[in-house]
Amino acid sequence: MQDRIKYWKGIEELENAPEFEKHAHNEFPEFLPVNEVEGGESSANGKTRRRDFLKLLGFSMAAVSLASCEAPVRKAIPYLNKPVDVEPGVANWYASTFYLNGDYNSILVKTREGRPIKIEPNPSSGLTPLGTSPKAQGALLGLYDTNRLRYPLIAGKEAKWEDVDKQIKSRLANVSGKVAFVSSTIISPSTKKLIDEFGARFSNFEHVTYDANSASGLLQANGGVIPGYDFSKANIIVSINADFLGTWVAPVPFAKQYIQTRKVDADNPSMSRHYQFETALSLTGSNADVRVPIKPSDEAAVVTALYNAITGQGAASGSAADAKVLAAAVKDLKANQGKALVVSGSNDPGVQAMVKAINSALGADGATIDTAAPYYVKQGNDAAMIRLIDEMNAGSVGAVFFYNANPVYNHPLSAKVVSGLNKVGLKVSFADRVEETAKFADFVTPDHHYLESWNDFEPKKGFLSLSQPAISPIFTTRQMQDSLLVWSDSKTDFYEYIRSNWRSVASGDFNKFWEKAVHDGVLENGSSLLKVTTTTASASTSVKKIQPAAIEAVLYEKVSIGAGEFINNPWLQELPDPVSKATWGNYVAMPRLMAEEMQVVQGDVLKVTFANNESIELPALIQPGQANGTVAIAMGYGRDLEAMPVAKGSGANAFPIATVADNTVLYTSGVKLEKTNATSPIAQTQTHHTIMDRIVVQESTLAKYKEDPKGVTEYIRLATHEGPAKPATISLWDDYEYKNHHWGMVIDLNSCIGCGSCTMSCNVENNIPVVGKAEVLNRREMHWMRIDRYYSAKEHEEKDYAEMEHPADNPSVIFQPMLCQHCNHAPCETVCPVAATMHSSEGINQMVYNRCVGTRYCANNCPYKVRRFNWFAYANNEKFGFNEPMNTDLGKMVLNPDVTVRGRGVMEKCSFCVQRVQLGKLEAKRENRRPKDGEIVTACAQSCPTEAIVFGDMKDPESRISKVLARQQGERAFHVLEELNTQPNVTYLTKIRNLA
Repeated sequence: MQDRIKYWKGIEELENAPEFEKHAHNEFPEFLPVNEVEGGESSANGKTRRRDFLKLLGFSMAAVSLASCEAPVRKAIPYLNKPVDVEPGVANWYASTFYLNGDYNSILVKTREGRPIKIEPNPSSGLTPLGTSPKAQGALLGLYDTNRLRYPLIAGKEAKWEDVDKQIKSRLANVSGKVAFVSSTIISPSTKKLIDEFGARFSNFEHVTYDANSASGLLQANGGVIPGYDFSKANIIVSINADFLGTWVAPVPFAKQYIQTRKVDADNPSMSRHYQFETALSLTGSNADVRVPIKPSDEAAVVTALYNAITGQGAASGSAADAKVLAAAVKDLKANQGKALVVSGSNDPGVQAMVKAINSALGADGATIDTAAPYYVKQGNDAAMIRLIDEMNAGSVGAVFFYNANPVYNHPLSAKVVSGLNKVGLKVSFADRVEETAKFADFVTPDHHYLESWNDFEPKKGFLSLSQPAISPIFTTRQMQDSLLVWSDSKTDFYEYIRSNWRSVASGDFNKFWEKAVHDGVLENGSSLLKVTTTTASASTSVKKIQPAAIEAVLYEKVSIGAGEFINNPWLQELPDPVSKATWGNYVAMPRLMAEEMQVVQGDVLKVTFANNESIELPALIQPGQANGTVAIAMGYGRDLEAMPVAKGSGANAFPIATVADNTVLYTSGVKLEKTNATSPIAQTQTHHTIMDRIVVQESTLAKYKEDPKGVTEYIRLATHEGPAKPATISLWDDYEYKNHHWGMVIDLNSCIGCGSCTMSCNVENNIPVVGKAEVLNRREMHWMRIDRYYSAKEHEEKDYAEMEHPADNPSVIFQPMLCQHCNHAPCETVCPVAATMHSSEGINQMVYNRCVGTRYCANNCPYKVRRFNWFAYANNEKFGFNEPMNTDLGKMVLNPDVTVRGRGVMEKCSFCVQRVQLGKLEAKRENRRPKDGEIVTACAQSCPTEAIVFGDMKDPESRISKVLARQQGERAFHVLEELNTQPNVTYLTKIRNLA
């Protein structure tokens, strides 16, 4: 028997084994040619390639040693004159503001040795004190983008600023016709004032505000401003196609408000009820208690039915939506006068006028709508932009400036924009690269990145904030505002201009006031500086009829990519969409019934023909919850530009879905779908969508929770469904005794909205590499923290597992952040042959990267699948061109020096941000005390806008986590796969739904 067993003696024999070669070729064909695998004999050249392959995986110790000897020598050069405020190894923090195309965050910028490396929320802000959006986190990478323009351009060629200024001033002095300044929404009081002053020099000047994803209808119906919605004061919320937790108006402030009425415990067994009527399954719809899919052509009918019923002008009928749910919503709204709120994402002024009337009838004004503090984050005027396009085509525009506006790419009348630009004498773009509109500009004068700039902001009336440079300009760029001042022959710069403008709201000594404002980053004493043109609200309830079509398409904005401004950002490209879990591109989301009728399976490429006869080709994605007879396609993709290498090959431009009706942009139209013979796989980070009756996530209803708080959480269910079983009392592991600290985490599934901010924050903090679409398809994404999204299954008979696997057509959705559970009885620790994964004395499961030899036994033994194997040196491999700027020397400036940059061939995973834990302990030790609760916060918890994640020391009885566990133990607290007795240090709280 012993003679039959063959053992490999070492790596030298392994690399020549034919079975190893065959497996290696299947996995990595680019490293082993087919003839070498099939031929049996290995040439000298072939053997070298196999050695390179082994070195790539980090299996050979000799290869590792050789690589270390060949590494370039890099010398540390000390400061000749060290800046006073810079201490090597010590972070500096600067209060600032992130704002782009409606996404606002007051932030703190962490810098190390003069380079920004992390964004955190500013707790001094009253508007966004708790968390950030994924875009606010990911936008940091844009600072180090090597594709940004490094100098101004004249007629597409490099130029000097002196020549640019001379020529622009000369041509402005002789301009004939209208001078137009086209920008996306500007919430900077000083910038708007400066633009007005710049335009006052011309006899005919107009500042046109254009938003690619417009809220013009909402503005028109509300007098030119967005109502000050306050979801925290609403017991009943009805939303019609408004993704207010994802992309609509102000998602970070709204998420903070919304979740305040969604947290429940035995002392407060109540929560708001949320109804959602929508076409595509959105982030907001995923969190709703009751959701009804509707076609775009039915949207006005739903609002009209609500309007008639609430205002007493009719019954809640006449809608194609579920009449029973609509009646229930009306009943709840009427029963909660002054505590109800209705919102709509429609861009139709008539629909928005009815919504305004509904809220007034419900007593929302002054209650759930703060009439004294409207939002300013969306100011786009569709009619003004369409009028300007017509004027350009008529030849009456002499000069046009574009600032954060790209209508050649994203306006429904793109062709007319191009023809109009050809008739304008002077065209200036402030774009940071040569994008679609900048291609037609005579001058491109690149703006600074926001982290290189001074600016001020007022996102909501009475909420002022500042941004300040966290780094000197990397390239020879110039802030747009300074360019306007130069072209106006002003002797001041924009910094002094802001200071001068803020003197009107200062109290006492201005210099002291200014220093405090810059230090805090915000001024929220009721002062207001932004001048917004208000109008009389439209009283008309006439709506623009969306014509029904066989297939109706909707255009929507992704949480990570926006309207396309972040398409060249690999961090945000690889962040999974919260609902579809897809990365690296857009697709045609369609319902299952429709796909079956068309005999379409996921990945089949469809030709989508728009109303204007333009067409694109995209793969189909089967999306539960999508209204039947409709498809949804994300905007912002299809940008094949030399200045955007990351975006190349990423999706198609779906903006032609948008149509113009009576000077209003509507983001829907009828389309025609045709199957092609092509297929294109969609890179999803999650491909199994139901829990198959396993106790992975737990949920219940508010009614059951009120009846029995201790009976809503089921700890273990046997596979036979015979009822709950008791946890195992016998274990293979010895228990740990934690004498000083015991770190743990509680995640409230009721508070998690699935936005992905925690995932993005973890990526930035821990130097997690981007792997690209091909590797995501191979299931090799490197995210240490993921958000699992589960759909409820189709109705099924007991034990009908085939049906359990398929989501319902209109499923309920639950999000579960999943990271290393830091088990006290960790299966990974048991099987590691070199003790690379080990348990700390404070309850953290640690990875010793220098010990790891890449056996991956730990990953195989982890029931939570949270360990990531580093297959490649992603950031150092030229093969991964999508990874710019991460694979450039400039891009690597974003790396956190407190976290090891892992090499290939090692396992990695969540560390509970151990670098932050150690820093907090050291700071406390210097002051001869224990760390205070709240001083040490993981990156994921700090960026969460809903405080769904609580991290802390479970040995501290006064810590927040200890109090939460004491309150919820025996009620909503549970561990994932508790029957395995791994004893995790991560505890979840059961999801509660307030069903109608």
